Amino acid sequence: MGNSQSPPANPRFTSASRSFTPKELEDLKSLFASLAAQSQSNGQYISSSVFQVCFGLKGPLGDRMFDLATQGRKDDKLTFEDLVITKGTYEKGTNDEIEEFIYRLLDVTNDEILTRSDLESVLITMFDHIFHLKGSGSGSRSNCYMVDEFLNAATFSKDHEGCNDKSMSFEDFKSWCSLVPSVKKFLASLFVPPDPGRLGSQVPKLQHLENIDSSIFLLRDEYAWHIGGALSQEELEEWKLLYHSALNGSSFNTFLGNVSNNDGPTVLIIKDREGYIFGGYASQPWERHSNFYGDMKSFIFQLYPKASIFRPTGANSNLQWCAVNFSSEAIPNGFGFGGRINHFGLFLSASFDQGHTFSCTTFNSPCLSKTSQICPEVIECWGVVRKGMEHEKQDVVKGTVLERFKEDRHMLNMVGIANASE
Repeated sequence: MGNSQSPPANPRFTSASRSFTPKELEDLKSLFASLAAQSQSNGQYISSSVFQVCFGLKGPLGDRMFDLATQGRKDDKLTFEDLVITKGTYEKGTNDEIEEFIYRLLDVTNDEILTRSDLESVLITMFDHIFHLKGSGSGSRSNCYMVDEFLNAATFSKDHEGCNDKSMSFEDFKSWCSLVPSVKKFLASLFVPPDPGRLGSQVPKLQHLENIDSSIFLLRDEYAWHIGGALSQEELEEWKLLYHSALNGSSFNTFLGNVSNNDGPTVLIIKDREGYIFGGYASQPWERHSNFYGDMKSFIFQLYPKASIFRPTGANSNLQWCAVNFSSEAIPNGFGFGGRINHFGLFLSASFDQGHTFSCTTFNSPCLSKTSQICPEVIECWGVVRKGMEHEKQDVVKGTVLERFKEDRHMLNMVGIANASE
């Protein structure tokens, strides 16, 4: 008597508990009590089936998450300590800790070898969840075509004795995450109940005239989700079609006329004769300039046959380019992103029948197509509608292209000066 003692506190639990506010801990206790009751465990633990239903997880990804959360005990019992420790690491940890957790999560076979098949299994589960949640009715089979694009962006450089196939190292994984931020965003937000607004699950609503056959569009829900991985939540509500070459004709002036009605960011997508699909996100409106402009929110991307996003490195400020009606060879007429004059990361000439894409330090990006010279077959542009901004331009008087860019008209008389400064 009198010698009985409480078991020593788990130091990991004690440390993880400090990551939460008292209110957050109380909320976790309430969540645990509710799920433990559903698990019929007398309040002792959460079962795997209840855990996976609560957080919208299933298949290999759900099994692996539960295995990590229960410290690999294989007893089908997730305790309150497990819940706090896992959420403390996964949600409150450093960026390296969170990435390490996701890296281990992707190893669904738990053999410490992250293979292409592991990633494929996770990506199929992700697509099934995201697009079923959106209400598209499309399941994993109809989305498998997009899995290859994401896998094609991954690097597998790690050798294993007795194994012919290489696996993904942690450094490979971090590099892949920078190219496919939508994947990381989704995998980093699995410990909240699923809903259409859950981080990493939002797909912009693509708006266009009802009488247009949507099959002509390059932009699909899966592509929009991929591009949206690099954007803020407020930019993922709605995107509206501003220009399509098959509908509006291959005209630079028409393009500028259509997109100038949109004050917000735009998403440009191109399909060339080689079948490659790529483009750029322009954070600033397309306006006539004699030099580069824009800000560090712009980026360029690949969609097919590889899905990758390339954000600014800070090496230079050559973000956007938009020149029209200049007579100097030093100011090529057309629009694009990054690189330098006549050696852009992505460029379309004002004739709209040719362009180029080179590797560039602006985005640390490669050539986006099969070859550096591109011949566009389809060009389309979507306007990003941000909350509270969609009606701001309704009363703006519309005029000719030159009138819409009248603030730059004086440049026509200053080309000589501009050229001297290049």
